[in-house]
Amino acid sequence: MKESINLKIIKIHNNEKETLNFINENLANHLFQDNLFIKKDGNLNIENNSILFKCGGNHVKIFLFSLKTLFILFGFLFIYLYYFLSLEICSEGIEKCSTKFSWINKKIRQEIISCALISLMLQLMLFDVVSKKHLIHIIIIFIFFYKYSHGLNFNDHGFFNFFYYFVLLALFTIVLIPLDFILKQKKTNNSVKIILIYILSIIFFNLFLLTTKQNCTDWRKGLNNTFIENDKSKYGCQIQIPKTCIYKLLEYFQDYSKLLKKTCEDKKKGEFLRKKILKLSHSPFINNETKLIGYPLFNKDLKAFLDFSNNLYNYFLNNLIDMENNKLLNTYFKEKIPEVIINFTNINEPKMVINLCFNKSLSKERKLFEKNSEPFSNNILILYLDSLSRSNALRQLKKTTKFFEKFMSYKGAFHDKHPFEKFHSFQFFKYHSFKGYTTVNYPFLFYGQNRFNKNKTLITKFFKENGFITSVANDWCGIDNIKTYHNFSKEDIYDHIFLICDPNNEHYNSNTIRCLYGKHNIEYLLDYTNQFWGKYKNNRKYSMIISNYAHEGTLTVVKHIDEIIANFLNSLFKENLLKDSTIFLLSDHGVGLPSIYYTSEFYRLEINLPVLLLIINDRKNITYEDQYKYIYENQQTFITPFDIYNLLGNLLYGNKYKAIKNMTKNIITCKSSYGISLFEKINPKERYPMKYKNIGEMGISRGSCK
Repeated sequence: MKESINLKIIKIHNNEKETLNFINENLANHLFQDNLFIKKDGNLNIENNSILFKCGGNHVKIFLFSLKTLFILFGFLFIYLYYFLSLEICSEGIEKCSTKFSWINKKIRQEIISCALISLMLQLMLFDVVSKKHLIHIIIIFIFFYKYSHGLNFNDHGFFNFFYYFVLLALFTIVLIPLDFILKQKKTNNSVKIILIYILSIIFFNLFLLTTKQNCTDWRKGLNNTFIENDKSKYGCQIQIPKTCIYKLLEYFQDYSKLLKKTCEDKKKGEFLRKKILKLSHSPFINNETKLIGYPLFNKDLKAFLDFSNNLYNYFLNNLIDMENNKLLNTYFKEKIPEVIINFTNINEPKMVINLCFNKSLSKERKLFEKNSEPFSNNILILYLDSLSRSNALRQLKKTTKFFEKFMSYKGAFHDKHPFEKFHSFQFFKYHSFKGYTTVNYPFLFYGQNRFNKNKTLITKFFKENGFITSVANDWCGIDNIKTYHNFSKEDIYDHIFLICDPNNEHYNSNTIRCLYGKHNIEYLLDYTNQFWGKYKNNRKYSMIISNYAHEGTLTVVKHIDEIIANFLNSLFKENLLKDSTIFLLSDHGVGLPSIYYTSEFYRLEINLPVLLLIINDRKNITYEDQYKYIYENQQTFITPFDIYNLLGNLLYGNKYKAIKNMTKNIITCKSSYGISLFEKINPKERYPMKYKNIGEMGISRGSCK
């Protein structure tokens, strides 16, 4: 006997319905003869729409569910594999990849394809082609990317890949879903659909026009109503000026700190912060009950420091100190009293307290070395803001750049506060990075060589040999920014070191402000440096502040510390701590993190044009006819990090610098053969990117220089 499958066939004829029953064999014959097909709602339908079939069995449902599940799994598996396999191609760093392989282009392509696929998934869910229950996959991919998407090697650059991946996804969704939704409406006639699509097209077209009208007329502007000079016959390098600057349109919407109303004064549970740092620590010098936690002195236990130099985060956690244990402090740490203490006494308002220890014997010892040189400046302060372009510094650091601007006079600027001192300020329009990331540029700036040279020496060694006391304050947990390639020796290490390796410090790639214990993390760097300058005011000083506050893709976060930096500089000036001093505001490259701006022309140019502003307070050594004349002219000349390295050496040795031999592979000096001091004449016509094609591992980027 032939088994029935409860098939109900509704025949529609002259608006009358007739119900028929069929067994399997008859049904099969009818299906093949009349070309029936299955609709998404489970009905069977003849192409002429004259008969509808409704099946009460489960076979078709199971088949459709399996098909949907396979489609979902395949789609997301493809996304995962495509993203992570392409990401891992350069897992050991860009320098390990073939120079002919454009990693970043591949990265953009895989993001666009992946976003298109996820967007398609969302649309299929929206229109019930696949079950909305599969939204769980969207949640999974959010968590997956948030946890594991870390840029070059799963250890760096944290949040931004995840964030901008879904910015692209949102753009696809915004554009595609409304169009599909309009076209899917059965009750809407064609004329209404056309009108709606036309309106939508006008909206997107006007948005496009808005972006193109954001011209860059002020992009070439500098301080004190100066501009980029592009006379090739006189200045050589011609800077390309971008035609559109989309940041003018989107800057407000990219300022997430403001939109989210985030401040560092937000109350946080101090007990949670205390337990977090103690939980991660394996230090034998601390217990879980302490409320006063001391940072280790990085430079006091040199053997341990050098052993851990490739992983200072572990060194930090393994050497935290219980500041309530007087017996421990009076014995083992008698000569190593921490300079930085986290105070959890008021558990609702934890504080970081800094008390830099003045080393009297070191001060006397370095005084004896001062006779070795006659520097142009007795004090060097370098404010190093990673990933900050010249243009973005002028846009976002208005008060800070105003401090430099007020000293911008060729003949020197005099002030009533200090009438016998001359302050000269300079800006460099054509300072080019070698690449858009720090590991290449940093060693050129402060070693004068690439990171793979085994004989390289940090420039601090030369300053220490000539009577300078050195300090560094860094909001990134590393003694410098070239990681395992720094090759430190005892002679290189700074005399005073403050590193924020605290696990409660907010990530340095965050698209919002970075806070620690109620303050911007850079405030602690400035406080430490201010104390260093005050306590060693009678010594020569070389001081570095390294901040990653601009190391993100929105171009807006750094503006939230503008007033803080400006107040710090003005405080040094008012307290007369800037006498015989040179101050650098610099970066090693412009903005270099993937962002919504990445395909914009201005973004591509700014990657290669970092900021370099300079103030020199001269009392006796530098003359207008010689050094000042050349450095003034060099403001419009193509310069590189090697020139800055040589400028530091020139500031250190003064007029004797010319007699120093250039650095070679076997002889280490403070003069790189690849650069010229900015106090010396640089021929603009001899400066062009191709000249450096064999320097710097991969050569200098063509950048913005024609």
